[in-house]
Amino acid sequence: MKKLFYVNFMLVLAFLLLLNLKTYAIEYEDNENFEYSDIEKVLQTSTSVSKVPDTLSKHIIAIDRNSKRILYEKDAFSQTPMASTTKILTAIIAIEHCKLEDQVYISENAAKVKGSILGINKNSTMSMEDLLYGLMLRSGNDCAIAIAEYIGGSIDQFSSIMNDKAKELELKNSNFTSPHGLDDENHYTTAYELAIITDYALKNETFKRIVGTKEAVININNIPKTISNTNELLGNYEGVYGVKTGFTFNSGRCLVTACKKNNLDIIVVVLGADSKKIRTIDSVKILNYIFSNYTNIDISNIVQEEFDRFQDYFYRNIIIEKSDIKPIIELGTIENSIFPLQENELNCISSELYSLYKLKAPLYSKTKIGEITIKINNEIITSYNIILKNNLTRKTWKTYYKEIFKSLFSFYV
Repeated sequence: MKKLFYVNFMLVLAFLLLLNLKTYAIEYEDNENFEYSDIEKVLQTSTSVSKVPDTLSKHIIAIDRNSKRILYEKDAFSQTPMASTTKILTAIIAIEHCKLEDQVYISENAAKVKGSILGINKNSTMSMEDLLYGLMLRSGNDCAIAIAEYIGGSIDQFSSIMNDKAKELELKNSNFTSPHGLDDENHYTTAYELAIITDYALKNETFKRIVGTKEAVININNIPKTISNTNELLGNYEGVYGVKTGFTFNSGRCLVTACKKNNLDIIVVVLGADSKKIRTIDSVKILNYIFSNYTNIDISNIVQEEFDRFQDYFYRNIIIEKSDIKPIIELGTIENSIFPLQENELNCISSELYSLYKLKAPLYSKTKIGEITIKINNEIITSYNIILKNNLTRKTWKTYYKEIFKSLFSFYV
């Protein structure tokens, strides 16, 4: 009997310890203290950067912000929880909906939330700007709820706003149920779509300034408080200018990084790492690989040469129906012609072109009649429209009469 009691006691004790451990583990995103006195060693983990690095995190993507070309990908299109990287979307919605000087009341619901918190008491007031610093630097879940309640009135309503924004960004594999990202089976994204959200947010200078801040002094009820950024690469890796860390048991360690160096502007998303050290090492490996192997190349001359060759063929073979106007064609707007390429890709660039060769009036200026596609090793990196420069109007009855008369006249002559 005593033995059974002892076994049950130990099982209960183990359960309580596990429960306490789990509670502690989500308390602070920076609770895992691998030694940052060794940060230099971490930053030099990738000694060989000439080949694609091996990584341990579950979901990874690296994209070039300028061209949106994917430079590294590992299961980046699978749905997965993303923890506090959710707050990237929360922050940009807040910036777009509010003034930074807005004063926000902290409810009991916000003050009592678990997980990573800034530590705001209920009935406190803070400016929206200070809440955003608390949200993005300290990863405060209390800040997230305060923002959600101020904008949406409730977490559910704010989540609807988040999902509306996801639709606006044409995201197909993301769903949001909270502003903070605590575990919920219906709260998910993909590494790729999180990169798209991040790229969108970084176009806002206020967002960019906040996530690029290493340390800030904020005010809670007019009492100053100094907070530091949880992003381990900010200030430690050259060119890093944000953006967000994250951790829950289901999501693992997460890190979204923006880095600009060597004329390249890169977003790296790492989700599902088993430790803080792994997410850092994986991020550094990918950044080192990209900056060592990719160079921006302007391909506009390739596109122009392809179009010039095409024009001569087009004018010799085009068939125009119901119009006597000669079509004039041109390249559509080339919004971007600069792409990050590896040296061995320079000889692997190819182009494909398709076009209509029978045009039936009426057709109007800016009508697309063809497309030039640029490929690297059969990977489509971009395409450019071929459009009409002028209007092709239909022949009038007067024109037809002239043609008939001309035909009859030439017959008798």
